[in-house]
Amino acid sequence: MSNDITTELEAAAFRRLLEHLRQHPEVQNIELMLLADFCRNCLAKWYAAAAQERGLSLDYEQAREIIYGMPYNEWKDLYQLEATPAQLASYDAKQALKRQS
Repeated sequence: MSNDITTELEAAAFRRLLEHLRQHPEVQNIELMLLADFCRNCLAKWYAAAAQERGLSLDYEQAREIIYGMPYNEWKDLYQLEATPAQLASYDAKQALKRQS
């Protein structure tokens, strides 16, 4: 496969991932972090970093709006739940393990 085709396929898969996450706002970022070690905010950070690497002016908040499909504060008000104490404890434990590695 050519590099152009590979890039097109990767872009299509990424767009599908964003669509999937937008269709499932009930999936909380803390759950994504616990299961996959990334969340929507991570995607926004990676997106903004990729833009900056290419000399484009795109900040984190702009990237979050692209990833969430709306301003982050709006998404947060509509969909984000408070993380449970158990979720936070699991997240802290996971982060501690990562620091040990």
